[in-house]
Amino acid sequence: MPANLPAEAKQKYREASLARRPEEKIKKLEEFMSLFPKHKGTENLRAQVKRKISLLKQEIEDKKQKRTGVATGPKVFVEKEGDAQIVILGPTNVGRSSLLSTLTNAKVAVLNYPYTTTEPTPGMFNYQDLQLQLVETPALMEGSSEGGAWGLQTLTSARNADGLVLMVDLSQNPVEQFSLISRELEKAKILTKKPKARIEIEKMHMGAKLKFIVLGRLVDCTIKDVARLLKSYGIRDATVKIRGEATLDDVEEAIFEGKVYRPAIILANKADHPLAAKRLEQLKRAVGDELKIIAVSCATEAGIEELGAELFGMLDIIRVYTKEPNKREASMRPFTIRKGSTVFDLAKRIHSDFYTQFSYAKVWSKRLRFSPQKVGGTFTLEDGDTVEIHTK
Repeated sequence: MPANLPAEAKQKYREASLARRPEEKIKKLEEFMSLFPKHKGTENLRAQVKRKISLLKQEIEDKKQKRTGVATGPKVFVEKEGDAQIVILGPTNVGRSSLLSTLTNAKVAVLNYPYTTTEPTPGMFNYQDLQLQLVETPALMEGSSEGGAWGLQTLTSARNADGLVLMVDLSQNPVEQFSLISRELEKAKILTKKPKARIEIEKMHMGAKLKFIVLGRLVDCTIKDVARLLKSYGIRDATVKIRGEATLDDVEEAIFEGKVYRPAIILANKADHPLAAKRLEQLKRAVGDELKIIAVSCATEAGIEELGAELFGMLDIIRVYTKEPNKREASMRPFTIRKGSTVFDLAKRIHSDFYTQFSYAKVWSKRLRFSPQKVGGTFTLEDGDTVEIHTK
C-alpha cells in the first residue's frame, strides 16, 4: 500500500466517503485516482478503487432494474442465507455445477462446453443440523481480478463469503489450475492463509469518536499514529479492531477495504480418472501444508460424503443450542458462532437485551464434570454446548 498520499488525494477520498449518491461517489473516486502517482506501489490501490467503482456502477444498474422491472445485468453476489455461505471457485469445466447439483436442490445446467455459468447461483446443503449455503460462481480465468469477463461477480462473491471451495480437475493439470486460482485471489487481495494482521474498521454514527480494540500489537507505530492516519482520511467516528501484528501500512490498507481472509479447502474433482492418483500427488507436493485437499468424483459421488464435516471444520465455527428457562427441551436449531466465543458473544447474537441485562447462564456440556453448571458471561463455549441465559 502507498504511504504518504498527497493531501489533495486524501481530501478527495474523504469527499467520496461522505458522498451519498453512488454517481457522486464514482465521480469523487475517479478524481481520487487521478491525484496519486502511477507506479508499482499504487497498483493495488488503483485496483481496489476500480473494484469499488464497478460495484457502485452495478448498484446503479440494480436500482434501474427495480424501477423498470427489466433485468439490466447479472447480479454481483448472493445475499447470505443459512448458517454460513461457501463460494465455489475454479476455472471452467472443473465440475462446479455438478458439485452444486449433487449437494443441493439448486437447478443448474450441467453442460460440457465452457463458461456456462454467468452469475452466482446458490443452493442449500444440509449437514447434520446446519444449513450451509453453497454458491457456484462464474469461472475464473486470467484477468478476472482486473474485471475480465465475470471477474467482478466471482471475486466479489468470494470476498462476501464465509469460506471458499477451490475446485480443480484431476483429468487435467491441477497444479496449473490451482496456480491460476491463487494468482487471481492474490491480485484481488483475498487471502486463504491467515495473515499476521487482521484489521476491521467499523464506521459509527457521527459523534461516536474513535475507539480502539487491540487484541494483538502495533509493530511500527502507536495508537496516536493510527488515529492521526485515520483522521487524515476523514475517519473520526469508528471502532477499530486490531488483531495480530499490524503495521501502519496494514491500517492504511484496511481503510480501502484491502486484504480479506477467507478459509478455504481444495476440492480435486474427477478422482475416478485413470491419472487422478498421480496428479493428486503432484498437487499435494505443489500446495504443501498450505491448504487441505479432498479428492472427490461428482460423477460417482466418491468422497462426497466427507464434505459436510470438512466444510464445517474449515469454517472455524461451533454450534451452540439455547434453552429457555422452565422449558425441558433445548432448541433444535443451533446458533453458529466463532470458535473461542463466550456466553456474552452468544447473548449479543440472540438480542442486545440479553447482553445488557445479563445476570448468569446455565451450561450443559460433555466436558463439564456436572451439568448444568452456572457460569458468567466470559465462559468460553464449545461445539454442542447448550446454554440457558438468565437476565436481571
